[in-house]
Amino acid sequence: MNQKTIQYQIPSYEGFAEGLSPPGTKTFRVGIIIGPGFLPMDMVGIHAVFGFCPGTEIHLLWKSLDLVEGFPSWWTRPTTTFDNCPDHFDVLAIPMLAPETTNDPELIAFVAEQGRKARYVIGVCNGVVALGAAGLLKGKRVTTSINSLPLLTQLGAAEVVTTGGVVVDGNIYTARPSIGGFEAALMVADRALGHQSAQMANLIVEYDPHPPLGPGTVENAGKEITDRYAGLIAGVIHEYSRGAIPAYEKWR
Repeated sequence: MNQKTIQYQIPSYEGFAEGLSPPGTKTFRVGIIIGPGFLPMDMVGIHAVFGFCPGTEIHLLWKSLDLVEGFPSWWTRPTTTFDNCPDHFDVLAIPMLAPETTNDPELIAFVAEQGRKARYVIGVCNGVVALGAAGLLKGKRVTTSINSLPLLTQLGAAEVVTTGGVVVDGNIYTARPSIGGFEAALMVADRALGHQSAQMANLIVEYDPHPPLGPGTVENAGKEITDRYAGLIAGVIHEYSRGAIPAYEKWR
């Protein structure tokens, strides 16, 4: 698996890891931003899928190597800082981050620089807002979580898709929350590393959703729950707009 994130020996895994990534396998660099307030559910699929692909070197990116708290209550230590990361990534991925993190000028500048150099860019949930703040959505067909969809046209998107799964426009992959991370990563793996590698990862993670309560959609949840959710998250969405839209205006 060739991952710098593994800092200890697990003999029982060594044969499995070498079988996936034999010595001499070309390195495939994946950067995942995990700043304060990141949503683990939006990044674990990306991490898992690429982690089981050949040659993958995963970098958990932030401004420092201090522990950051994901939401809710998921502490993670970054492995790579913005200042000491590789010159470019094969994949740059952004899960949902807290508005305060998304609106950070240093974060926006990093996403703008690395996003323009990366072979593939993945935004999951409100990670898509960070891509917009960095000017990467201009003229693109995109999607995001249901409550942030209205922001995307203000962030340069040419078309906002309100239903369905992952939306692909060129090398930009945007997805809804949670399983969207798995799906975007599998699609990129299929394109970048070949169908056999992607199918192997697909089998290892046994990706086969069976939602016990039905799909997490407005139609399935009903008006009462949907309205309550919209009220709960309205302040968060407002905070995104306060920073992301002015940042995009600068890029434009």
